[in-house]
Amino acid sequence: MDDLQAWKALAREHRGMTGQLAAFVADLSADQVPDRTRRILADAVVDALGCGLYGLTTPWGRIMAEFAQAQQGPAEAALWGGGERISVLNSVLAGGTAIHSFDFDDHSRAKIHPGALVVPVVLALGERQRADGAVMLAAMAAGYEAMNRVSQAANPGRARMRGWHLTGTAGTFAAAAAASVMLGLDADTTASALGLAGTQSAGTWAFTADGGMSKRMHPGRSAQAGVMAALLAQRGFAGPRYILEAEDGGLLFGMSDAPRPALLVEGLGRRWHADETCFKPHACCGSNHACIDAVLDLMREHRLSPGDVARIVAGVAGVVDTQTGFEYRADSVLNAQMSLRYNIAVAMFDGQAYLEQFTPQRIVEPAVVALARRVEVEIDTEIDRAYPEIYGGRVTLVTRQGRTLTRKVDYSRGMPENPMSGEEIDRKFMSLASAAVGAERAAEVLAAARRLFDADSALPLADLLAGARVAGAASCVADCATAA
Repeated sequence: MDDLQAWKALAREHRGMTGQLAAFVADLSADQVPDRTRRILADAVVDALGCGLYGLTTPWGRIMAEFAQAQQGPAEAALWGGGERISVLNSVLAGGTAIHSFDFDDHSRAKIHPGALVVPVVLALGERQRADGAVMLAAMAAGYEAMNRVSQAANPGRARMRGWHLTGTAGTFAAAAAASVMLGLDADTTASALGLAGTQSAGTWAFTADGGMSKRMHPGRSAQAGVMAALLAQRGFAGPRYILEAEDGGLLFGMSDAPRPALLVEGLGRRWHADETCFKPHACCGSNHACIDAVLDLMREHRLSPGDVARIVAGVAGVVDTQTGFEYRADSVLNAQMSLRYNIAVAMFDGQAYLEQFTPQRIVEPAVVALARRVEVEIDTEIDRAYPEIYGGRVTLVTRQGRTLTRKVDYSRGMPENPMSGEEIDRKFMSLASAAVGAERAAEVLAAARRLFDADSALPLADLLAGARVAGAASCVADCATAA
């Protein structure tokens, strides 16, 4: 049987799975969400808002916010930092882009960034629909579940190797699922919304070729597409209800050469993928964090300086080698955040990979660039076999005295097996949001975000986000334009 016939047989076997996912989403209520999942989703709201407020200080975040402001539309939802209300569609475009603007937002082993999609959709429609915290919690859970399951069903490692950015391709489903809950759509209408969302799925990895801004835009555009899908379905515009598993044109088979459609519904309602959310302590690609942790451990444990090290070897999965193992070019903030070589080198110099390590000035500093270009990247067969179920990394340092030091990390800080605490996420939020809007407004937003799922309305939080004055945005545009 050739590949096409095998795929068609697999599609027939799983026909109706989009509908099963839609039924789950339509029936979901807050009382079905386990306490652990609720806690993680509450952390996700805080983390996303911190990233989003900081993202408004970046040139790409500001460009998209100004674009959304120019489009206006009905005054339905807050334009973060803009002092006004705009349409839901434009609000989520700006918000999703802002959250992903510094690659510091949450992610998962499905190779996606769900918070950047789900949080702006829930808050914007929360305003429009005058929804309470219980509805917003259910919508958050639905969005995280749908996005993770679609990406896992596509087989994220294989889909990534075809050039897809899964935050863009799977993200439309997150937005449509969350929006369907916020709008109270029934199962059949939700299936239409998922179909309309899926037919708009897009996002490729071409941005690393020249440091283009498109990666930053993918969550915002996918959020906009998913919300539009749900609003159209609500009006009776019928979408393809077999969007994921159709024999001809099913998205899973278009995204991947080895899809796993059974994962779309396996354990539905029992396994909550939000519980596997990863929060970032480092402001760069999550696939690089294990190597960053490994090299930080080695440098601290053996009290080394960069000058003590003669050779640096990073062992990673094949997908990571393709995604972030490229030669460091020092041509943009984005490529610095994606570059495994730069991430390791700057961590060796600075003892961290945080905001200060990804400025236009730091990414071109000669000593760091020289060290980054000495980092060797190789595929580690053990790590490769486990990826992406385990985001592992191995670093070997050879000192100038001839010692060979090796550290392997399977679960970097922030992974579910090595989690950041709620207090650590709050501190991260304050460091990001304070830099953007000042400590007083940041503390107000944090308090409102922590109350969201118990609130009667999204309006108090939305008012704070709309009224926040973003400091330094203009100077950031001037400083960063040449590096973008």
